[in-house]
Amino acid sequence: VHKKRTERWEAEHIIPAENFGRAFSEWREGNEVCVDRKGKDFKGRKCAEKANKEYRLMQSDLYNLYPAVGAVNATRQNYNFGMLANTSNNSYRTFGSCEMIIDSKGKKAQPPERSRGMIARTYMYFEAAYPKYKMSRQQRQLMEAWDKQYPVTKWECERSEKIEKVQGNK
Repeated sequence: VHKKRTERWEAEHIIPAENFGRAFSEWREGNEVCVDRKGKDFKGRKCAEKANKEYRLMQSDLYNLYPAVGAVNATRQNYNFGMLANTSNNSYRTFGSCEMIIDSKGKKAQPPERSRGMIARTYMYFEAAYPKYKMSRQQRQLMEAWDKQYPVTKWECERSEKIEKVQGNK
């Protein structure tokens, strides 16, 4: 399906842009500055990018961006992370040796164990850093569980130090 994207790396938002973008009126309703060359109004991601600085900061926050295989990024879309009950089910999409599993029908993505703690801390950071973003109660419970179950790694600390130097926040 995403043949060209199977061979390239992309920057993936851990928290999908749509999941925090919907909090912005520019995303939902548009803005007076969101008019294309033909005079047609537009809204959504492009309008939020154009009209709202806070959205641009959230969208480009390096703590929320991770390298991912393009096909995985495309297939995940804006699905939340979660645990899938029966991963041998044929409705799940797998990616060869990549341990990511995506359920398109249930709109959930189950990440590899090695990523779960980092994902949890990204969600908790994002909610603390950006008041417009709120996790659901269910999502918060999962992220708190993953945070406890999967401790911070040395690599995660090194990555955070590098991002702090560039972005200016912890």
